Amino acid sequence: MTFESYAELRDLFRDLVYIEDVKAVVFASNGGNFCSGGDVKDIIGPLLDRDMKGLLEFTRMTGDLVKAMRACPQPIVAAVDGVCVGAGAMIALFSDLRLGTLEAKTAFLFTRVGLAGCDMGACAMLPRVIGQGRAAELLYSGRSMSAEEGERWGFFNRLVEADALEDEAVALAQRFAAGPNFGNMMTKTMLNQEWSMTLDQAIEAEAQAQAICMQTRDFKRAHDAFIEKQKPVFEGD
Repeated sequence: MTFESYAELRDLFRDLVYIEDVKAVVFASNGGNFCSGGDVKDIIGPLLDRDMKGLLEFTRMTGDLVKAMRACPQPIVAAVDGVCVGAGAMIALFSDLRLGTLEAKTAFLFTRVGLAGCDMGACAMLPRVIGQGRAAELLYSGRSMSAEEGERWGFFNRLVEADALEDEAVALAQRFAAGPNFGNMMTKTMLNQEWSMTLDQAIEAEAQAQAICMQTRDFKRAHDAFIEKQKPVFEGD
C-alpha cells in the first residue's frame, strides 16, 4: 500500500455508492499474496518527517478507506492467500466475507512497528468478528493468525485450495450479484447500523427495512416465480 493506492481505493468505494451496474466486489490476491500492508519506503519512512497535522491526515485517510468499504451498498468478498498483514489485514477484515487458503497468514502487526493495535477500526471490528479475547491476543502480540485459526474463529467463512481461490470468490460474488441487490444493500445497511442500536431499536429498524423491501419488484418477482415453480430472476428494483 502507498499513499496513492490508499486514496485510489478510498475514492473507488466512495464512487461505488453511485454506480448501479456494479453488484458485488472481489478483493483478489496477487501472485500468491493478498497484501503486505504499508510500503516501508513509500509510507513508513515519509511518515517520520510529518508533523502531527500531517500524521492525522494520513491516519484519517486510511480510516476513510474502510469506512467507504462499509458504506458502499455492494457486498465485498476478500480472497486471501499468503501474506495478509497490516492494512491488508484491515481490508480483509472490513470486507463482508472472506475466503482463505491454507497458506493464508493474517497479522495485525501494528504493535510490532511500535504502534498501537487500534488502527483503522481494528479494536471495533475484530472483536465483533472473532471475539474479544482472541482479538486482544492478536492486537497486543501482532502475531500471525493461521488459516486454520482464522476459519475456526470465524474470520474466514471457509478455506479453499489456492488454485481455486479466485474462482470461488468470483462465484460467490456472482451469486450475490444475481440476488435482490436492493435487499442486499438493505442487509449491509442493517448489519452496520444495528451495532449502535438496542435490541428493540434493531427489531423496529428491521421491520421498517423489510416493509420497504416488500415494495420492490424483486419481492413480487420472487412470489410469481414461486407460484410458477421457477427460479426468480432479480433485477435489483
